[in-house]
Amino acid sequence: MPYSLLDLAPVPEGSEARDAIANSLDLARHAEGWGYHRYWLAEHHNMEGIASAATAVLIGLIAQQTSRIRVGAGGIMLPNHAPLTVAEAFGTLATAFPDRIDLGLGRAPGGDQSVIRALRRDPMADSFPQDVVELIDYLGPKQPGAAVRALPGEGTEVPVWILGSSLFGAQLAAHLGLPYAFASHFAPDALEQALHVYRSHFRPSARWQKPHAMVAVNVFAADTSAEAARLRTSMQQAFARLRTGQTGKFPVPVDDIDAAIGAPMRRAVDQSLRVTACGTADDIRDQLGRIIAEYRPDELILTGQIHDHQARLNSFRIASEVLSDMPASRAA
Repeated sequence: MPYSLLDLAPVPEGSEARDAIANSLDLARHAEGWGYHRYWLAEHHNMEGIASAATAVLIGLIAQQTSRIRVGAGGIMLPNHAPLTVAEAFGTLATAFPDRIDLGLGRAPGGDQSVIRALRRDPMADSFPQDVVELIDYLGPKQPGAAVRALPGEGTEVPVWILGSSLFGAQLAAHLGLPYAFASHFAPDALEQALHVYRSHFRPSARWQKPHAMVAVNVFAADTSAEAARLRTSMQQAFARLRTGQTGKFPVPVDDIDAAIGAPMRRAVDQSLRVTACGTADDIRDQLGRIIAEYRPDELILTGQIHDHQARLNSFRIASEVLSDMPASRAA
């Protein structure tokens, strides 16, 4: 089963966006060597702790620094963009890096109401399904007589994924015959139902004859369970801050997470982040095995924001070794 990596290009406290970008380039090079299938980045705006706002630009930098791994968006928030501009950007990437670019599309704005206004988008518009179809058409077979063409873009057939955390995305992906990636790393409540809807209603398309579902999992791996739990506290703090409207860079880990954010908030955060594997290699193997057995994904995409770059590298290395050695019967 392929395993992939989702990177939000975190900007840790004590560093700058330049450091975050350099860390993402370094992680991508390592991920390619460790056997990761895809390296995806996500569009977020107006967040001091995330450096992937210009997602297509960062995808290009990472594709240039690697040679085999697929690089893409997980995802582009389509309501923020005209389909033509996305087709041109990803068509350009696909032209420069043939058969290596993925395009995951999300329906959320990737920011608050101020961001929506700054992007000059209509907050009341909801044309996501139509925009997805239009975008796929731009990337499809050449249409010399068309009034508007994505140049470069047409003929590149960039694989388009639907991202989601609700039944809406599952229904759309099934209807269009597209692969589907569920954001279970932060919004797992509808995961089981969404996968059922997607698989049971899937309509084969020219490129995808059967459903292909990806499940996102947080991973915090270390040499000891205590150290892995400590690394995880940065993500717990960041999620708690997001819930309370606080902004800032990615926080340093703490020894006592309940003292930092309070036990009630920690329980609420852990509920949202419950699709997580945390601990030693043996712990990760057991926890990922249970997730695979329960949800039967066609692919896993691992994420895990960790404050220290070397610890983040070590976590993804351990996870890759676990998944590459996992028996085929557990990864089916």
